Amino acid sequence: MQKKIIAAGGLVLNEKDELLMIFRRGFWDLPKGKLDEGESIPECAVREVQEETGLKSITLQEAVGITYHEYEERGQSILKETHWYKMQASDAEELVPQTEEDILQIEWVAKDAIAKKLEKTYANIVEIVSKANI
Repeated sequence: MQKKIIAAGGLVLNEKDELLMIFRRGFWDLPKGKLDEGESIPECAVREVQEETGLKSITLQEAVGITYHEYEERGQSILKETHWYKMQASDAEELVPQTEEDILQIEWVAKDAIAKKLEKTYANIVEIVSKANI
């Protein structure tokens, strides 16, 4: 039987309209993570972005959409449903990669450089960045 996991994350933009991207396990990605018990999905999105990037002051904006992907973990099939939100943060804040989550690098990516990063990412990230019109 397939297990379903709910997660949430952010498409975080700064004052220069640059997109915050993380580099983890050989791919560029967006900050996201699993919903904790008793937490709302928007609260999860903000918390996960804070934990993975070190940002403290994040303004939650509109919901962008939901992506799905399947993977295997310890022999079990898992369907991950990720809720995405646009967010605003300042590039003046220090970025601190959450290394225990295998995040090696965090970058503010200019709009004209996003396509290059998306060459080395997952299909659902390309889908949600496109849907967000970033």
